[in-house]
Amino acid sequence: MRYFLAKGVLTVPTTKKLLLVDGNSVAFRAFFAMHSALESFINHDGLHTNAIYAFKTMLDNILKQTEPTNVLVAFDAGKTTFRTKKFDDYKGTRAKMPGELAEQLPFLHKLLDAYGIKWYELKDYEADDIIGTMAKEGAAAGMDVTVLSGDRDLTQLASDRVTVQVTVKGVTQLEAYTPAHFQEKLGIAPKQLIDVKALMGDNSDNYPGVTKVGEKTALKLVQEYGSVEDLYAHVDEMKKSKLKENLINDKDMAFLSKDLATIRTSAPITVKLADTDYAGPDVEALTALYQELDFNSFLKDLAPQEEEVAVKKELPVISLSAENLDLALKNTDPQAFMIEMLGDNYHTEPVIAVGLGTPAQWYVTTDHTILQNPALQAWLADNQRIKYVFDAKRNYVAAHRFGATIKGIDFDMLLVSYLLNTVDNSNDLGAVAKMHGYQGVEPDATVYGTGAKRQVPTDSALFIQHIAHKLAAIYQLQPQLIQDLKDHEQMPLYTDIELPLAIVLADMEIAGVKVEPDTLKKMGASLKERLQDLENRIYTEAGHEFNINSPKQLGVVLFDEMKLTPIKKTKTGYSTSVSVLEKLQDESPIIQMILSYRQLAKIQSTYVEGLLGQIHPDGKIHTRYVQTLTQTGRLSSQDPNLQNIPMHQDEGKQIRKAFVPSYPGWQIFDSDYSQVELRVLAHVSGDENMREAFRENRDIHANTAMKIFHLSDPSQVTDNMRRQAKATNFGIVYGISDYGLSQNIGISRIQAKAFIDAYFEQYPKVKEWTEQIVQTAREKGYVETIMHRRRYLPDINAKNRNLRLFAERTAMNTPIQGSAADIIKVAMINMAKVLRERKLQATMLLQVHDELIFEAPAEEIPILEKLVPSIMDSAVKLAVPLKVDSSYGNTWYDVK
Repeated sequence: MRYFLAKGVLTVPTTKKLLLVDGNSVAFRAFFAMHSALESFINHDGLHTNAIYAFKTMLDNILKQTEPTNVLVAFDAGKTTFRTKKFDDYKGTRAKMPGELAEQLPFLHKLLDAYGIKWYELKDYEADDIIGTMAKEGAAAGMDVTVLSGDRDLTQLASDRVTVQVTVKGVTQLEAYTPAHFQEKLGIAPKQLIDVKALMGDNSDNYPGVTKVGEKTALKLVQEYGSVEDLYAHVDEMKKSKLKENLINDKDMAFLSKDLATIRTSAPITVKLADTDYAGPDVEALTALYQELDFNSFLKDLAPQEEEVAVKKELPVISLSAENLDLALKNTDPQAFMIEMLGDNYHTEPVIAVGLGTPAQWYVTTDHTILQNPALQAWLADNQRIKYVFDAKRNYVAAHRFGATIKGIDFDMLLVSYLLNTVDNSNDLGAVAKMHGYQGVEPDATVYGTGAKRQVPTDSALFIQHIAHKLAAIYQLQPQLIQDLKDHEQMPLYTDIELPLAIVLADMEIAGVKVEPDTLKKMGASLKERLQDLENRIYTEAGHEFNINSPKQLGVVLFDEMKLTPIKKTKTGYSTSVSVLEKLQDESPIIQMILSYRQLAKIQSTYVEGLLGQIHPDGKIHTRYVQTLTQTGRLSSQDPNLQNIPMHQDEGKQIRKAFVPSYPGWQIFDSDYSQVELRVLAHVSGDENMREAFRENRDIHANTAMKIFHLSDPSQVTDNMRRQAKATNFGIVYGISDYGLSQNIGISRIQAKAFIDAYFEQYPKVKEWTEQIVQTAREKGYVETIMHRRRYLPDINAKNRNLRLFAERTAMNTPIQGSAADIIKVAMINMAKVLRERKLQATMLLQVHDELIFEAPAEEIPILEKLVPSIMDSAVKLAVPLKVDSSYGNTWYDVK
């Protein structure tokens, strides 16, 4: 007998409960539910683990929901069954199981063994038949039976004693099939599903049913006649129709299909109900398995159950108000603090709660006006009153909207978690807490819902407890995560770079950048005319009008009607991707027209219309910089993304004309690191030839061109040679192959290999470093930047060659790109400090990869011309000098 803890009270189930799991079906669902994360779930031996992870999650959910006393997981024994003997093509169209899933099945069996769960398979029968037989036996024994499957075929087993739970979406959403649900949803009894299947067939199991009978017709017939047998007893009475004709012609197939669809409830199984007794998991076995699978977060879940109950208990919460604010703030210990908003854009989202406190007492209010209280504002602005938060920048910006400033932030749980593992970059506090073994707080999606249904719970007590549990998670995890940072030697990265940078970015976001809507509107009108002209020219060339934005229609025009050479086909027709069209430019003038049309249409929709919709009432755009998104440490810009405005196409670059200073007489100032990634490569590799080129301020691309083209004088380097050398230089940083380089610069693979060989001959230490960093990654499982920012590489020892090669390229690139990101972050922090200390009016507005953009009064421009480069090139001491190029103008467009 298994015992359960419910609200801290030990209880014994009064009715025995049998849980039956369709192992193959749930494994498939689990695998594809987390298919997008496939390459993030690989253990140290290269084993894919996404299906095991999701299967365990689904299993935990159904165990918690049903609290079974008995559990059995049924698997298919093989492809050959009594059904394939009756019908050769049964399941004949099913694709072969993906190798990435097949390799996980033995470990699913290990997981079940460690859970103390019986699993079983039977030759010549399917898992459905095992479940059908056990469900019948369990119900006859008076047990409440629950079946879990991803296949609706099993719903035919539903009865007063049997509920069939079918996965709907992901790994947590289930639909419960009972006789009442069947009647309400389909208007039939569960057993009649067999008759419906007999008539309509089953594409998945590949039996045809009756010709031209779909689900709607099949349901109607079964509702009217009750069964296939009764239908055929009266078929002669039906009016003459094509349906009647098909029914008569396919009678044998209908009865065969019914037999195939019928789950057996008397299969010759050897497992008994007593064999399925569930006493709970073997913690020792689970620990060993989780270690083997690298399921570190699950390892932390194996704490004693009593501790988990204590964590999830109701927390002491007082409603925060002006009357008790002094009491809440008098505690001089560090306090957790948060400003809660539902959406991502904290510049505009309404505040739904404010909370603070310590484990002794939490204070929460839904009255956002508390942020305007002078006592609270004084506490927030006191640098000596230590605050623990989740997402410092989000809280800082939100507080600023109410006239408050936050100082004294010592612990940012979001930033710390991200630094510990950049792969785990969720911005949901509950999800992040679970990653670190804390189970006391639910993810926001569980409490608020998702998408359009996201809202504050109607149960106010539940909502207040959720905020309190979030505060508790921040407080409880602080010691553990800070210690982990110290163990990783990442405290300076956190305290000296990421945490102060969060405030610098917040101030930049608050400042915003002014955008002239009239300029955008004029550009939009001009683009509209050009697009109309291009449309007409494309229609003339094609001979008729069609939807240019429809790949299917465009494919028909180009390849069926105009007979251009098809390069690639997709499931829906011909590919019309940019790479395909570029290869066809010499075949017809329509190709360049289409490429130009697409380019202009994107500028119009994404930048002109998109930016117009993002201008705030103050006439500015306030982009959000995300610190915890990329795995290299680079910043990401959102709402809108100002880092993706085109730089090289003049039509796109024109957009920058709309970005102007906030005040008359001011100008835009820009400073840009020159070849910072290659300078980092020279530093970390120790290559003396590359270092010498930078120290002597040579053109590094011309320098490389001389070597790969075997030239003796820089004057011999042509623009095209330099372009190809530049692609080689940066390609090496990204671990490019000879094939990749050949595709990038339009040369043969043999020539590309010769370029790479010549490059490594010129810079031999670079080759040594690339080999060494890959070996380091294999040994440690991660690589680091110069500031000890880590990136874990689960695929570095993968058996799959493509995955392994990608991980190797990532191992080479991350220390370079990540270190460049570290450098500009240090520069931003130092720059903000100097502007403040020197009391300059100049404001740092934007960061776009390797450049910083400011606005300043015209009289301060000469100061910035000296000050900004001096701060940027001294941000980090490298073995080669950093170089900064600066310019200024009346708009962002004018500075380049």
